[in-house]
Amino acid sequence: MTLLIQNARIANENSPALTHADVLVTDGKIQQIGTALSVPAAARVIDAGGRILMPGMFDAHVHFREPGFETKETIASGSAAAINGGVTGVVMMPNTRPALDSPTLVASVLESARRHARIPVLTSGCVTKGRQGKELAAIDGMRALGVKMLTDDGDTTADPAVLFRAMQYAGEFGMFFASHCEVAELAGPRALNEGVMSYRLGIKGSPACAEEIIIDRDIRLAHAAGAHIHIQHVSSKLGMETIRWWKNRGDVRVTAEVSPHHLLFNEEHIGDFDTHYKMNPPLRTKADSAALLQGLIDGVFDLIATDHAPHTPFEKSQDFVSAPNGVTGLDTALVSLYHHFVATGIFGWDLLVKRYSAEPRRLMGLPVASIAEGQAADMILFDPDAETTFTAEFMQSKSRNTPFLDQTLRGSVELVVLGDSILLER
Repeated sequence: MTLLIQNARIANENSPALTHADVLVTDGKIQQIGTALSVPAAARVIDAGGRILMPGMFDAHVHFREPGFETKETIASGSAAAINGGVTGVVMMPNTRPALDSPTLVASVLESARRHARIPVLTSGCVTKGRQGKELAAIDGMRALGVKMLTDDGDTTADPAVLFRAMQYAGEFGMFFASHCEVAELAGPRALNEGVMSYRLGIKGSPACAEEIIIDRDIRLAHAAGAHIHIQHVSSKLGMETIRWWKNRGDVRVTAEVSPHHLLFNEEHIGDFDTHYKMNPPLRTKADSAALLQGLIDGVFDLIATDHAPHTPFEKSQDFVSAPNGVTGLDTALVSLYHHFVATGIFGWDLLVKRYSAEPRRLMGLPVASIAEGQAADMILFDPDAETTFTAEFMQSKSRNTPFLDQTLRGSVELVVLGDSILLER
């Protein structure tokens, strides 16, 4: 395929300025970037009309539910949702049934991804067998299959001695640890933040300290073991400031992520027991959300990750305490981040590309996608003047548990190109 995209404005991670140019792609590679490029014979020409051309996004925290929970999501439907939202690579979490704690299971999901996904789908592996926190999983066998991230995501590795031993062992092989931070005894039912809304609704809340204690504990363990620790879906100001403090020390490798929903929403959005706003860690206060946003701008957070967590309508229609935690995010993240933050001037395209495309790939040791001559084509065309309505028909995820359902936001993913294929064209 020869593709010429004309009159684009190119976004990159290193500058807030947009570069006006044409981009020529031949056989899956960017051959030429310039102005008024000549049209090769048999080329497909797309006039971008000033729309934004940028690298494909990469989500380092998704739940595709396969194996065991295919009624919620499959690798096929999850990767389709990713493409729908301009995401061209993902990392699956291992809290499936059975949990991904062995090379046999990892090989199975990677083979399913090879057959059913049109984008690269990587997977993490468990720290402990069955995510039970007692005995180390088959770490070396998973490493041999390309697993770099180890996590008991969905649960904290409760025994610090087990986690410390895993860090000492797996850190030698260049693997790193992603921590879901929570003291279970403090977190309680994990329904919502302990505070004004929990008192108003009469539901036992989960205090932020349940998360913050383990953030500090796991970074301290990584410091002692000389390991790389990645803190998942941070939700509180103090948790973020704890990460900032350790980063400023400079003697431990710590990275961290923040989710779009913790940036965009707070406990007040729960309103009258709306389970679309129920997640773990829970939405906290307006002040926490504002602090997380500033932490993203300051670089305390290395990356944005959705924690895409699909659930069936039946599950989410239960009462607030009984309904499962989580929201979907792949279909909605890029547009919602543009609508609320880029279009309003809170941060620029460069931050979005850096934190939701480049840094997640660096975390996983992958080549960074960029719009540059000689690079493989991995890019999306985004229309900032169009709108997206997140109807059930628009969504590609099997589940629709999102606060954005039936909302209309500014911005639209118009084109997704990966290698020699056009994966999406509206």
